[in-house]
Amino acid sequence: MQALLVFLIVAALSLLASSRSLLDPGRFPALAQLAASGLLFLIFGALLGPSVLGVLSPRNLDSLRPLMALGLGTGGVLLGLNLEPRLLRLLPRPVYAAALAHAGTAFLFVALPLSVPLLLSMGLRPLVAVGAAALLGAAASLSSGHFAVLGYRNGRLERARGLGVALLTMMDDAVGLGVLALGLVLGVTGNAAEGLGLLALALLLGVACGALLAFLTYSLKDLAEQTTVTLGMVALVGGAAAYLRLSSLLAGVACGATLALMGGRTAERVSRALSRVERPTYLVLVFLVGSQIHARDLSAWALLPAFVGLRFLGKVLGGTFAQRLTQGVLDLPPRFGYALISQGGLALCLVAEYVMLVPGSLSQRVLDVVAVGAVVNEMLAHGAFRHVLAAEPRATPMRDTPPTGDAGVAA
Repeated sequence: MQALLVFLIVAALSLLASSRSLLDPGRFPALAQLAASGLLFLIFGALLGPSVLGVLSPRNLDSLRPLMALGLGTGGVLLGLNLEPRLLRLLPRPVYAAALAHAGTAFLFVALPLSVPLLLSMGLRPLVAVGAAALLGAAASLSSGHFAVLGYRNGRLERARGLGVALLTMMDDAVGLGVLALGLVLGVTGNAAEGLGLLALALLLGVACGALLAFLTYSLKDLAEQTTVTLGMVALVGGAAAYLRLSSLLAGVACGATLALMGGRTAERVSRALSRVERPTYLVLVFLVGSQIHARDLSAWALLPAFVGLRFLGKVLGGTFAQRLTQGVLDLPPRFGYALISQGGLALCLVAEYVMLVPGSLSQRVLDVVAVGAVVNEMLAHGAFRHVLAAEPRATPMRDTPPTGDAGVAA
């Protein structure tokens, strides 16, 4: 019943969020931008959650956790499918170094300073506090390249430079997932050896489900049957991981990576089937994350400015390092760091997974800071990307019609 209520609410909000008159970029640029990124659903979720209007109660949210696990598993499989082995082998080493430089700088800028207040204010064991600070750093290390993609589509950014930004922002997903694994190893049980065993079990489950999915879909010809089997197996990997108290996101990544390694028509079919449900799954997941925000936690509000400010500085400085490392290899835009401010949806997946596996006041505070910080960073990214465009020579407009949400960038 609660799941049906959520679906009805999300469906109603989808109609509202697709209203051309309400989300006209010329009248409400901020709303249009948040709708295009999906973060408007995060705000809807926070408003309807227990800490604001109370339409959804804490009991409702507990019963909806399996739905969140399915969303995380689906997102993980999609991420894993993007790990194209042939492309990764072709990339030169400076590209890897640049991705690590901008993601790692933001990680260190956030994780190291914020571990101190977490340790002192909550009376935590050092290992647990380090795990929570690592999750904050992981969320800070992530960037979204959608402003760059929209920039070259509407002719304000050269195509090669836009693709360079998109490539480096996609690669920092690996940094975020790696730190999530580290945070879970340190924080799930408080015993690093036991946490490492649970992580290995999640990856093994994902590999087994990926191999089984490839076997089941290998000889199927009917498109509807392929889609049904694919969605069933993706639900299985997320649900099984949640039932075993393992990471649905990392199990899904292992499942998708297994399919990507096999390559061929199997990976292509699975990717095509999942692309039909990617956007609705993302919006429902973002809505559920928003509904879990505790808006009345004053300590989280106190950490928020430090999180946003330190991440901004880390990204700008990390972008400078990345530009130096890729000279002669990638054509990145001037002021590259300002193109990395938008945070993206994977950061929300990381903290949602952390709350599910390590429930408590600490993980809740991490979720509050990252979720609200994602909205703030999205708004800052709009202004920051103008610095990138201001230094860019006027490029020839492409034929692609930009979506509604990029009008603010083009302006």
